[in-house]
Amino acid sequence: MLELLNPPHWPAPRGYTNCIVARGDLVFVAGQVGWTPDGKFPAKDTAGQLRQTLINIRDALAPSGARLTDIVRLTWYVTDKAEYLATIKEVGAAYREIMGKHYPAMSVVEVKALVESEAKLEIEATAVVPRA
Repeated sequence: MLELLNPPHWPAPRGYTNCIVARGDLVFVAGQVGWTPDGKFPAKDTAGQLRQTLINIRDALAPSGARLTDIVRLTWYVTDKAEYLATIKEVGAAYREIMGKHYPAMSVVEVKALVESEAKLEIEATAVVPRA
């Protein structure tokens, strides 16, 4: 069970949630990048890599029984803030294609580099699977 919260005197957030209350089993997904299981990056652009990264998160969650809609927190690490912001419409479309209208609590941080040199972003996820 997820309950989305926002202080009443704050403006409504766009594309994320300020606070979530969740009950269930925690599932933590290590940082994922936009490569396929064979280690290839099918996309060079940020939006394309985001799409594959979210697919990888979905696949990583599956063995636990968690779904994308069980995600309560995403932490994004991007290597180029200016590029990320310049492509925000494409990034948003790729996000909605995989995640739908599920907007967990999120942070986006610019970093100098990622371990995988082709990666434009890396995302960690936390999910809460409701107990039966």
